[in-house]
Amino acid sequence: MAGLYIHIPFCASRCIYCGFYSTTQQSLHQQYVDMLCHEMDLRQTEITGEQADTENTITTIYLGGGTPSMLSGNQLEQILLYIYKVWGKHIDLRELTIECNPDDMTEAFAARLATLNVNRVSMGAQTFNNNRLRFLHRRHNREEIMQAVNYLRHVGIKNISIDLMFGFPEETMEEWQTDLQEAIKLNVEHISAYSLMYEEGTPLFHMKQEKKIKDIDEETSLAMYEMLINLLTKAGYEHYEISNFARPGYRSLHNSSYWHEVPYIGLGASAHSYGHGTRKWNISNIKTYMNSIACNRLPYEIEILNQNMQYNDLITTALRTREGINLTNFKRKYGEERLNYLLHEAKPHLDLGNMELSKHHLSLTRKGLFTSDDIMSDLIYIED
Repeated sequence: MAGLYIHIPFCASRCIYCGFYSTTQQSLHQQYVDMLCHEMDLRQTEITGEQADTENTITTIYLGGGTPSMLSGNQLEQILLYIYKVWGKHIDLRELTIECNPDDMTEAFAARLATLNVNRVSMGAQTFNNNRLRFLHRRHNREEIMQAVNYLRHVGIKNISIDLMFGFPEETMEEWQTDLQEAIKLNVEHISAYSLMYEEGTPLFHMKQEKKIKDIDEETSLAMYEMLINLLTKAGYEHYEISNFARPGYRSLHNSSYWHEVPYIGLGASAHSYGHGTRKWNISNIKTYMNSIACNRLPYEIEILNQNMQYNDLITTALRTREGINLTNFKRKYGEERLNYLLHEAKPHLDLGNMELSKHHLSLTRKGLFTSDDIMSDLIYIED
């Protein structure tokens, strides 16, 4: 299996918390789409060449950003048709996801997504509090979230995910509970929830540095995370990854590939690729990206991952999931000596009840979720 990620870096405006690469240059939409298609031509052999194997059958496609819903229906169709033109014989698609902003979702746009065989939509709701949405510089309001879900349901899209944030400055437990109850009422199939982060270089970070706002204390943040787990699991959602919850059968297949060492190809400015012992990332500059592709040059950097680097990647991805690390597969890839090292380093956390061994899997317990970063740090292998 393999995943295909397409980065659409366009935004109408920048949210104050966002550290992802994006641009507000709307005049570049069509040129960028054309260059995405040309990048597929230049990278065709990554799926079809001599080094390719059955692992490289494309099973998931994810259009992320940025804001992919800023592209027109025709531009989205151009991208998807070109994927099949280049790799059609190597596609066995199980999931096609597009990220959308709620206020971009009209009845006509939802219908167009359905005709393009999109079967999963991920929307950045973030919060149902209109004052906080304005604080974040989000373009939508609470009512538009509800309406977007209705439009998607009307055209038969049965797999909808929303993103939520918690830990806003001065946010109370009661306000967070209200957000969660609103999300549960929507009855979407998937919810991702993240603590508000102060990424260096963002307006939000500078506001904190200038003491215009103050982040919440760690105790409140942990209490909010615990409330998140309690309310969503009680409502029937499966907590399958640290920040992700799904109705049974609705886990994100594409994102799960990131956590389980499944190869993926990333197309577009700033997109990352992973597989066969390498990690690659395209340049985070749209004009440089397009100029390079136009000259038949792939504008990426590449890192060759040795076994220790691959081991550390596994620690910081697989342990995010409910299943954790498959020790049978681990031993096959890394050998008994490294397995013994892992179990030795994990023993203090096993003894404290922060980790558990079950059916050849090493995973975090619910208690361990609250100190997951510290646990992963302890298990990472540091070369002398």
